[in-house]
Amino acid sequence: MRAPDFWWSAKPGLFGRLMTAVLSPFSMIYGRAVVRRMGRTGSKVSAPVICIGNFVAGGAGKTPTALAMAKWLKRAGETPYFLSRGYGGALSADGGAHLVDRRRHCAAEAGDEPLLLARVANTVVARDRPTGAMLALAGGASLIVMDDGLQNPSLRRDFTLAVIDGAVGFGNGRLLPAGPMRAPLDLQLKITDAGLVIGEGEAGKRAEALLAKAGKPVFHGRLAPDANAALRMLGAKVVAFAGIGRPQKFFDSLEACGAKLVARHAFADHHPYRLAEIAALQRQAEALDALLVTTEKDMVKLSAYLHLLRPKLPLPEALPVCLVVDEAEPLRQMVLHALANSREAGRFTGQVDI
Repeated sequence: MRAPDFWWSAKPGLFGRLMTAVLSPFSMIYGRAVVRRMGRTGSKVSAPVICIGNFVAGGAGKTPTALAMAKWLKRAGETPYFLSRGYGGALSADGGAHLVDRRRHCAAEAGDEPLLLARVANTVVARDRPTGAMLALAGGASLIVMDDGLQNPSLRRDFTLAVIDGAVGFGNGRLLPAGPMRAPLDLQLKITDAGLVIGEGEAGKRAEALLAKAGKPVFHGRLAPDANAALRMLGAKVVAFAGIGRPQKFFDSLEACGAKLVARHAFADHHPYRLAEIAALQRQAEALDALLVTTEKDMVKLSAYLHLLRPKLPLPEALPVCLVVDEAEPLRQMVLHALANSREAGRFTGQVDI
């Protein structure tokens, strides 16, 4: 489903206020349940665990952050394995753990984000995080980068980085479903080591102030489009489509590259595209004499269709982005310091200690 607009407004209209009032009792029930769950003691495994998460539902830039983190760690001589829930993929539905194979698995099997992660480092999908960690360790992981899972207590973590979208921050600050918050803010801050605000905005500044008040270091970053892809967008007419947490963020990125958006299509996060939908987008792009552009995350879901699409019509292409952190070196040093402390403390007593 797509996140409702009133989640992100500090001053919602009448409909937003009404929906907030109607949903607030359910938020109280959800809040009590998530507090109980997050209070459980997790398993510790025989390698450090880094968690890249966010406070709210929807996209904040976790996957680009996880990719950047893995690249830093590989340059430092580590062998990181990604650990993902594999949302939307069939592999994680059986309760086991699976190593993603980009040559064999499609998005319907592994999930869209794991396929992206697997381009940079070995990636395991597992609903049960300790089971997934076991498979990563058996494969030779020197550490685990958990993509998402800030609210998942099943694994003890050595460093947790919370990613915040600067444009929306914590939204209206309310718990699901009345707002986007996945858990009470004070509880999430307690288990967070640092914050990374991606992009600019007043909401991000307010979130940064709350993190700083809690004594959490805050870093700043932005998602930079690939230079060659951005040059292709300059002055071009574009039919844009995206099935991510906040499609508007993608549309803004295209316009920042100088693209002229003649049509935009926002789908729900992790949307499972059908061939007919892509064919219709092709026809629209042809009629408007435009490029057909989407995100990298969406593009991995289209690979199974590309050979079925009409090649004389505009084919979907991606606008790749990468994370640029303003204070990259201090953040890298903080992560490496956390890893060194974990190993020096000798907390590893076996494969899994539950």
